[in-house]
Amino acid sequence: MKISMINYKLLLALLFILASWITFTVFWNSTKLWSALNLSISFHYWDNSTKSLFPKIPLIPLKSLTKTELRIKEIMEKLDQQIPPRPFNHVKTTSSATHSTATILNPRDTYCRGDQLDILLEMRDHLGHRKQYGGDFLRARMSSPALMAGASGKVTDFNNGTYLISFTLFWEGLVSLSLLLIHSSEGVSALWRARNQGYDRIIFIGQFVNGTSQVHSECGLILNTSAELCQYMDNRDQEAFYCMRPQHIPCAALTHMYSKNKQVSYLSKQEKSLFERSNVGVEIMEKFNTISVSKCNKETVAMKEKCKPGMTATIPSGYVWRNTWNPVSCSLATVEMKECLRGKFIYLMGDSTIRQWMEYFKASINTLKLVDLHESGKLRHQLAVDLDRNIYIQWQKHCYPLIGSMTYSVKEIEYLTRAIDRTGGEKNTIVVISLGQHFRPFPIDVFIRRALNVHKAVQRLLLRSPDTTVIIKTENIREMYNDAERFSDFHGYIQYLIIKDIFQDLSVSIVDAWDITIAYGTNNVHPPQHVVRNQINILLNYIC
Repeated sequence: MKISMINYKLLLALLFILASWITFTVFWNSTKLWSALNLSISFHYWDNSTKSLFPKIPLIPLKSLTKTELRIKEIMEKLDQQIPPRPFNHVKTTSSATHSTATILNPRDTYCRGDQLDILLEMRDHLGHRKQYGGDFLRARMSSPALMAGASGKVTDFNNGTYLISFTLFWEGLVSLSLLLIHSSEGVSALWRARNQGYDRIIFIGQFVNGTSQVHSECGLILNTSAELCQYMDNRDQEAFYCMRPQHIPCAALTHMYSKNKQVSYLSKQEKSLFERSNVGVEIMEKFNTISVSKCNKETVAMKEKCKPGMTATIPSGYVWRNTWNPVSCSLATVEMKECLRGKFIYLMGDSTIRQWMEYFKASINTLKLVDLHESGKLRHQLAVDLDRNIYIQWQKHCYPLIGSMTYSVKEIEYLTRAIDRTGGEKNTIVVISLGQHFRPFPIDVFIRRALNVHKAVQRLLLRSPDTTVIIKTENIREMYNDAERFSDFHGYIQYLIIKDIFQDLSVSIVDAWDITIAYGTNNVHPPQHVVRNQINILLNYIC
């Protein structure tokens, strides 16, 4: 049958309309799918929207990796290379402190103050066989209890089962040397694998308020569930926290939070045996642990310049003598606290180890008055002022993950990047940041992302206000035998290295709390007051 020209044109028009409709439908559906998969962009940075689809989708955009994602990937690849898998068939083939041998190189009857003492460590397993690879987590320390003196030692890993332990002999007298095997290389490998395997060693319980009623719901960085979720998202920095949405209650009704340990482990039964108390922190150098150090008619130590921001870091960074911290590269003066802080605005941001600074200031300056911010619990924000001297000191907790068995308010919780962005800054403004302890139980990418985001916020602050003083307080060491899978100092040490690496390009100062707490030998996440006092004295020297 022949088709007329009019009918032929009509048919083409219908086909064109049909093709356009199909194209539009496909595009519309794909756009909706992309919206579900990708992260929304909001003018307001805090997005507490509901997400019911794809709860486990990562935060990486599908189109391309951002600079932050590439940096996270780069850091993790380096760490994976430094901590390779070390599987083992029996505990007896793992590193043994008892069977390993430590030898002083060039031994003497008497050593001179200022000299370096080197020790060669050959690591062996429980069968007496030489280890062929490194990676053991060691802690070297020298001390003179009678002199209230201590310092860390430097550990060099040759990655073949041998290590060089170097001590700088800072003071005269009888000095005890200690080298602890905190974790074997096999234990380190197990901890690293387990850490990056799961997000649920700690679970969070969120409290939602609906009028006079309260509902509790499980929350976390990642939730493995198909339930409808509340998503608390910082779109710019790609940081998120989730809660299972209670029925008939909006996501914005979240008011309080607490956390608890979950009975879950990613270690095998055999691996767990490596973290029994008898296998953690075992002394290697019991055969010789005391040497004598003399002045040896050496000239008096040259005067060092006063400590100030931007000075070169050393390993070790200093030593304790007469219970006082002495940096290697500079000298600390005794600073009158009230006068030093006159006219200063000090923002303390982070965890409870920097809250200790706030508590020390309150105890030491009797004219500081605490401002009631109508919060309760230890994790409440704190503000203290001295109106006569115009001193303003504030402590603000960091955002999720924030571990606490006591309930704390999240009504005004925010990521530190936002608090830093709000800070105007100038020569009398001091920002002190401390991150680490609350991140230890979670995969390392969570900490790397947070550190990179804080770095960018500090960069923005120093760009608009270069006179602002920014100080990074590193982590304290903590209890040695307390729940290695979640809180081992190995996790903290990796974070300590990450922080130093990420912030090395900025004009910030470091309070090396890691080295200080090793030197004091505190082994306490919240060290005693005299240790906190010496950490704060470094701050005072930086700003006055």
